[in-house]
Amino acid sequence: MNKRLYPYVVFLPRDRKQRVLEAIFGSKSAVNILNFFLRQGVTEKVYQKDLIANLGYSNKTVIDHLKTLTELAILDDLMERVDSGGRTVWLKAYTLTDLGKWFALLLVEEESLPREEKAAIVRNAFRSYMRWIWELSEKLGMPREELSEIFEQEMK
Repeated sequence: MNKRLYPYVVFLPRDRKQRVLEAIFGSKSAVNILNFFLRQGVTEKVYQKDLIANLGYSNKTVIDHLKTLTELAILDDLMERVDSGGRTVWLKAYTLTDLGKWFALLLVEEESLPREEKAAIVRNAFRSYMRWIWELSEKLGMPREELSEIFEQEMK
């Protein structure tokens, strides 16, 4: 096999792992919601009305998926007050949580990301993975020196 493989790592909430995976990958509409966030930018807020207008799904389908993704901490929701034409309107918006960003990044093509965003992903992944390895190694009673030695060897 000559294809380049990428080590996709996603840190999942232990108590909801199955539900999170089913919510995202069990439905094309949930994947399309994440893809919409990618097109807007993973750090940008996305308005519910824009999702409904652009995705081609019913209001109910979009809202149900947004509710589930929010409950599973993949999205954060917020209400934004907008004054328009002398009246106040409240708009529902969403942002990706850290977990949501990881799932969205599973869907993106590497070439479409700017260099700085790739660098931020590498830093974040490295920090998260190191923290997880550290916690696991402590539970297993592994000496710190063993991990430090491996790190030093690999950094040469």
